[in-house]
Amino acid sequence: MKYMLLVCGDDTADASDMPPVEPWVEDLGERGVRLHGHRLALPAEAVTVRVRDGEVLRTDGPFAETKEYVAGFDVLECDSLEEAVQAAARHPVATIGAMEVRPFWPMGDEEDPETAVRALDAELTEAARERDVERMLACYALDVEVFGGHRAHRGIDAYRKAVQEMLTDTSGPVTREVLELSVHADESIALSHARVRMRATRADGTPLDDVLRVTTGYRDLGLRWAIVHEHVTLLTDTEDPEES
Repeated sequence: MKYMLLVCGDDTADASDMPPVEPWVEDLGERGVRLHGHRLALPAEAVTVRVRDGEVLRTDGPFAETKEYVAGFDVLECDSLEEAVQAAARHPVATIGAMEVRPFWPMGDEEDPETAVRALDAELTEAARERDVERMLACYALDVEVFGGHRAHRGIDAYRKAVQEMLTDTSGPVTREVLELSVHADESIALSHARVRMRATRADGTPLDDVLRVTTGYRDLGLRWAIVHEHVTLLTDTEDPEES
């Protein structure tokens, strides 16, 4: 189960004797307990936003005046709340501040991130077979960056032109066969490595049969996952697609 660890500092505490945080981060990271996290800027740099009667009210500074403030956060994956509490107790800031450990809200019937990413890849395969440009592009974020060969496509409009060019240069269904796919995912981002065989018939009647290495970055946009980065490399004739 995943837990949010809110690292609460105390601006009146003396941190001169506090041990460094790096060993805690390294140890929990190597053991797969700490998934990610980051330090936050001081409360003086915060902006508090409220909306009242349709008007946006902006206040510089934190929500409440207090000597304690959230100095950073970490996402932990532990077997139990007790394990998460033990990890929090080892954090150096716990000696001068406070650590709030809070479970993530249960996902219920939602797909886990890896399943969502694999479903998105399957959707891309089906959309390519149907030669449906908009269905293919629906798998990507609006600010996607796609790199292939010596070309870079930044933004969905630029990539739309590339997809349309590919379909213009071929006829019939485009077969996208995923030979291998590994996925690494957490709640908000994911990365996959794949070998993909693309088959089609070129406009001049000759066959297209390429094996590609594809590295893909994904982001959870809230209601759906989308591809935000894609790097495609063509395997050379000397490389065995079954062994690369």
